[in-house]
Parts: sequence; C-alpha cells; structure tokens
Amino acid sequence: MTYKKENPRGCVTEKNTSNTHCSSCKCSKLEVTNWLKDLPESSTYPDIVEVRFKNTRKEFYKNVNKLKLEEGDIVAVEGSPGHDIGTVSLTGELILKQMLKQKVAQSFEFKKVYRTAKEFDIQKWQESIDNEHRVMLESRKMARDLKLKMKISDVEFQGDGSKAIFYYIADERVDFRELIRVLADEFKIRVEMRQIGSRQEAGRVGGIGPCGRELCCSSWLSSFKSVSTTAARHQELSLNPTKLAGQCGKLKWCLNFEVDSYIDAKKAFPPKVALTVKGGKAIYLKSDIHKGMMWYSVKINDIVTFTGLPIARVKEIIELNKKDIFPDKLKEEEYVDSTTPSGYQNVLGNDSLTRFDDKKKQSRRKKRKSSNRSSRNRSASIKRNPKTSNKKKNDNKKN
Repeated sequence: MTYKKENPRGCVTEKNTSNTHCSSCKCSKLEVTNWLKDLPESSTYPDIVEVRFKNTRKEFYKNVNKLKLEEGDIVAVEGSPGHDIGTVSLTGELILKQMLKQKVAQSFEFKKVYRTAKEFDIQKWQESIDNEHRVMLESRKMARDLKLKMKISDVEFQGDGSKAIFYYIADERVDFRELIRVLADEFKIRVEMRQIGSRQEAGRVGGIGPCGRELCCSSWLSSFKSVSTTAARHQELSLNPTKLAGQCGKLKWCLNFEVDSYIDAKKAFPPKVALTVKGGKAIYLKSDIHKGMMWYSVKINDIVTFTGLPIARVKEIIELNKKDIFPDKLKEEEYVDSTTPSGYQNVLGNDSLTRFDDKKKQSRRKKRKSSNRSSRNRSASIKRNPKTSNKKKNDNKKN
C-alpha cells in the first residue's frame, strides 16, 4: 500500500509505508540521477546527504544520527538559527562525485540532519510557504516607499518560519539597512538579503521563451556558462540585440547549443576572400554552413548578381587565382539544391496574385462606379444652377 504526500514546494513524493521504496518526482531541474544507487554500502559509504530547497537552492548535510534516508524523504535540518525543512535529493556513493563537482571538500563543517520531518513540521512549513507571495508584494511596496532602486523578485521562508531570504536585483549598490529594520518589525522574522543576477531571476520566476517552450534556465538548466557574441558569429547570425537577447536582457543561453557543430562544419570551408573572374571580382557575402554553400556578389555591366557556390568550386577558383588564371564565370554548371525534390514545380509562383479575381465582377464594378459618378455630377450641376433648372420645369409645364 502506497500513499502520496504533497510536497509544499511543488514535488509529489511517492513513499511506501514499509520504507522499501522511495522515489522523488522529476519536476525539479536540480534532480540528480543516482546511477550508483544499487551499489552495496561499503566502509567508505558517506554519511552526507544532499537536500533540495526552493528552486535553485541545494546544500549538503551530515547525517550524524545515522538515519536511514532515501531520495524523496522530507527532513528537518540545521538552520541559522532554528531548523529548516527540505527534501533529500541524493544519497550514497554519488555524493562524493557531486561534492567534487561543486568543489566542496570532505573536511568542510557540514550542518546536521536533525530528523525526518513530522506532521507538525510540515504543517508549519506549509504555513510559511503560503505567506511568501504576500510578503514579497508587501516588501516591494516598502522598498518603493523608501525610494530604493531595487526589485525584490522572490522570498523564501525557512522551514520553522523564523527567517526569510529576500532575493533582489539591482543595477547599483543599495543601502537597504532601513528596509531590513522595517521588514523585521513588520513580519517579526529574521531577514537576509541576497542579491542575484538577471539570469538567476529569470530562472526563479520562469516564463515562456520566443521558441514557445519554457525557459531553459527555469526548467532544467542549473549552471550558467558565459555566452558571448562569438557564438552568434560562428552561426552566421545577425548581431541584432533584440533577437539575440532573452527575457532577462542577456544573450540567450541556447546560442551555445549548436556552436560546436558549426565550428566543426566550418573547418571544411575555404577562407572568405574575393574571387576573380574575367568579368570582374566576386565579393563574399555569407555562408550556408550546413549546406556547404558560399554566396558571392558579382558586378558585371553595372548589374549586380548574387551567386551561391559549393565550397569545392570556391576552393577550385582560389587555386586558379593563385596561378593567375581567371575563369570565364563562377559556375561551371548550374547549381541544383539537393534538398529540393526532383519533381517539384513552383506552381503558385507562376500564377498571378489576382488569379482568383472574377473579371466580370470587376467590369460590373467599374460600370457602377462610372454611373454613380455621372449621377453625382448631374445633381451637382443642378444645385449650382437652380434658375436654369426652374426654367426647364416651367417650360415643361407649359408644353
């Protein structure tokens, strides 16, 4: 018999009453796959567990009481001050690998795991979490009243409700000592201010990217590598800040996804130099990297033409130019795009945009317009010469 315990942080933990199985859900981007879980305990089995908190916060704790903890267990851990509530995200031999990745030494003074969370602890934790949104909105008003150039983006309460971490972003240094006093007096808690960057704020708040999917930094990305315009240059993208920037105002992290494949493909490309033919010089414009094409512009008899060449033909012309040999034209044979089906015909392009218009209806509309114009002109002439019109009426009466 199993039961589901609703985790206030948005995760659902399925736990067996006999403690023989416990698995946490995969809704957190900080989830770690424990591929060493089936190994038996050894003398070097670590007594350290990894505990996950709200969103991106995750820390290591020492299991001093030798509790039998598994992934998904909700535990009470040491706080500063008091205690905090979190979810066990990793145990076993993989902890050592994770500590090495995070550059945490084994001699570090870890905080302690007190106990598995009781019903009272979870209830208190739930009450604290329910107040986070309200406290965030009120703290924003307080910062605005104090005229502080900062934005409070998120609030995280400690498990026992005695402390709260206020995450904020600011372009300049902010003196928030008065704000801390106001917050402590208003909410009767211990206040900790923690500054984050715009990328971290986007990861905590979340949103939908221009691709139509959830932001990478809020769904699965946990570590941020530096992104530069060099990645855009390798992919032959236009350096337009509005298109390259994400919702955080920084360069999109997804620019790093395909850079390696572009760099490998560009190794087969020749240098971007001008090509000389008998008609003139061909100037390099752009490259289609994955198709293996390079585009050049040629000015012949005051007419500029754009030509796409395979890289093999470009290399051939460069070698001929080195020997002072200038070919008659850029292309020996007409280039055919291999991605286009052989039996494809551009039927729509050969027709006119007005092919669906009815010519008879058009002629009728023209006749109606001309008749309406003539009637308007008649009425206007009558209004301009009322005397002549009255004479005509009288003559008609006499007759």
